[in-house]
Amino acid sequence: MRMLGKIVKWIVLVLVAAVIAVAGWLFVAPPDLIRVATAYSAKMVCSNAFLAGRDPQSVLAIDVQAPGHPVLGYVTVKVDDASGTVSASLLGLFGESRAVHRPGAGCSSLPSGHELTAMPAVAAGPAPDMTNIWPEGNVVEPTQDPQLAAILDDPAMTGPGMRAVVVVHNGRIAAERYGEGFAAETPLLGWSMTKTVTAAIIGTLVGEGRMSVEQDELFEEWTGDDRAAITVADLMAMSSALEFNEDYGDVTDVTRMLYLQPDMASFASEKPLVGPIGEVFNYSSGTTVLLSRIWQDAFDAQADALAWPRKAIFEPLGMTSAVLEADARGTYVGSSYLYATGRDWARFGEMLRLDGAWGGSQILPAGYVDWMREEASASKGVYARGQLWLQGPGEEDNLRQGVPADTFWLRGHDGQSIAVSPSSNLVVVRLGLTPSKHAYRPQPMIAALSAALQ
Repeated sequence: MRMLGKIVKWIVLVLVAAVIAVAGWLFVAPPDLIRVATAYSAKMVCSNAFLAGRDPQSVLAIDVQAPGHPVLGYVTVKVDDASGTVSASLLGLFGESRAVHRPGAGCSSLPSGHELTAMPAVAAGPAPDMTNIWPEGNVVEPTQDPQLAAILDDPAMTGPGMRAVVVVHNGRIAAERYGEGFAAETPLLGWSMTKTVTAAIIGTLVGEGRMSVEQDELFEEWTGDDRAAITVADLMAMSSALEFNEDYGDVTDVTRMLYLQPDMASFASEKPLVGPIGEVFNYSSGTTVLLSRIWQDAFDAQADALAWPRKAIFEPLGMTSAVLEADARGTYVGSSYLYATGRDWARFGEMLRLDGAWGGSQILPAGYVDWMREEASASKGVYARGQLWLQGPGEEDNLRQGVPADTFWLRGHDGQSIAVSPSSNLVVVRLGLTPSKHAYRPQPMIAALSAALQ
């Protein structure tokens, strides 16, 4: 018995030592999976708390943990309202990450060991106009059409996790619906729909002669190698042939860039070529962040660059809720991070339907949207030259039945979409939290709405 007792004692001591060693390792050098998990948690909670006014613990539970990786279930967050900081860690101890809110520029991920780069203040948008009918103001009459109401009241049409659907027909909101806990005033993340906004920002600078889609030699570090031949148009068409892994399910290029890199554009610019420029289609948030750095560098003063999206697009369109978020260095994360209400996303889609015109003015150069919609040849009919999709989510041919033939799409992670059909005078915004495992497709809703509005 004494011998057995000693063996048990030694086993316990070894186990305790092992636990202490693992805990020490996790504390001193947490693996990237944990760092990504805590950084993602901090960023999502920060943006939704400070931009959308949502309860932080609710965001952690509903937006981060419920649909996410099992590791996320063990992440805790702390919110400091005074400093605008959210910190997150595994079990309250390991892999602490922070996200910091800067008014007008949203929340920036701040990896451990890094601090925010000083940047000029960014003005916030004005209060919405509640005296005029949308789109001149923000007043919307309740849906009167019973066909439209039936479509938007059908969960199979709007999809699981729907948070906002806004239907615009002939320039007016014909119907809208909001998920439980969300309202017309709630800014919502568009994820990769933000890429199309970046393309529009570039269009405003093309119109001013500050940029050309054919310009090359885009980064000093590319001088003297084959990447110098990459053009703005190549990046916009996702045909630069730069290496980039866009898989959100693990620690990959896109998750490293968004959550572990204070300077996202520098990370993306280091990627090598994997094939001939213009001949390899590779959907990449990295290339869109490069576009953000390029257009911001078209300004002499950083303050002017930071103010440009609001001055050139958001204010003219009345997108008072729109906040484009910057990374820790001050580069807009034009691939992924625009928050806006469903009605403001609808304003942007309507501007595209009108070929860049709005209220008698040309926001984008005449013909620029047509150029954006041209097929990116390397994509084989899936993607367009201007950060737009030619096919809706899923790409199944049978889903196109009833969808207007000229429809083009803005698409984002977790079920975000805007369908734009110029021939039908139709724009349909759908926002929510709908992971790909649900296999939701908005095409049946678009087809039903199109038929009802004919």
